[in-house]
Amino acid sequence: MLYMMRKRKNKNMKIVFMGTPDFAVGALEALIEEEYEITAVVTQPDKAKGRSKELQFPPVKECALRHGIPVLQPRRIKTPEAIAELAQYEADVYIVAAFGQILSQEILDMPKLGCLNIHASLLPKYRGASPIQHVIIDGEEETGVTIMQMNAGLDTGDMLYKKAINIEADDTFETLHDKLMVLGGEAITEALPLLEAGRLKPEQQNDADSCYAPIIEKSMGQVDFTKDAIVIDRLIRGMNPWPSAYTFYKGKQLKLWHAIPVEISSKNAAANTEQPDTSGIVTSVTKDYIEVACGNGAIRIYELQLEGKRRMTTHDFLLGVKVQVGESLGN
Repeated sequence: MLYMMRKRKNKNMKIVFMGTPDFAVGALEALIEEEYEITAVVTQPDKAKGRSKELQFPPVKECALRHGIPVLQPRRIKTPEAIAELAQYEADVYIVAAFGQILSQEILDMPKLGCLNIHASLLPKYRGASPIQHVIIDGEEETGVTIMQMNAGLDTGDMLYKKAINIEADDTFETLHDKLMVLGGEAITEALPLLEAGRLKPEQQNDADSCYAPIIEKSMGQVDFTKDAIVIDRLIRGMNPWPSAYTFYKGKQLKLWHAIPVEISSKNAAANTEQPDTSGIVTSVTKDYIEVACGNGAIRIYELQLEGKRRMTTHDFLLGVKVQVGESLGN
């Protein structure tokens, strides 16, 4: 499934590109750089942001406008009106990357080469909306991008092309997202010439090997200190920068931005045996970190954010807040 080939220019294939967030911009920019003809970009409607409620363009729309590409923003892509507008733009293939709407079978059948989806996981694992966060949270060592032929299911179409990368020990959702954004652009520009030449062999997904990556909810970020330190570390990294992992300190929410899992020192471990459950107890405070006991091991917190305050290093935080050994984090 993994192909290596030298890029070539292709000005003959016409593409309609569908995508919305930053992840999709990487693929769109790569296609433009390779001089593919993008006849139109389809993206989500502008959204009001902030207290001013000023309308903000989706990142893909901003990219398309910079390059003079027509932009369509249907509220519902499956309506007859939206389909009729879409049909006005010639396309040999539709390329979809985190568009945010389900395509009807009528739309899937419109381009002669079908619809290709750029999915940010190595299918069939991590189908769904949030694969990047979940591979970190679940402790996977590898992930990647899959180019798949879309069908009516949710990320269930035949796999056409894959590119894999390792997940580093310090990867966060943000850093891994950016790596996969670039990888998605590489994968689609390598796959398209093979598709046109009929050299891609569709591979059916094995449902038995699949798992689902549901939408991330804010509540999923709450830290349970009874879990192993390494599990908590993965949660913190997987939730960075959104929605962030969090706990509570003296009744206020405390976001955890950067921590390192460690074994509890023998001195602290001996002290902790005096209590039936030490999870969430502060075991050490230095000028640079706060160490908190977990179900197994401890985490050293190096960057955090107390409710109502800015994000800061633990060093700066401790200049104004005197955290004591024996205090607890949690509800």
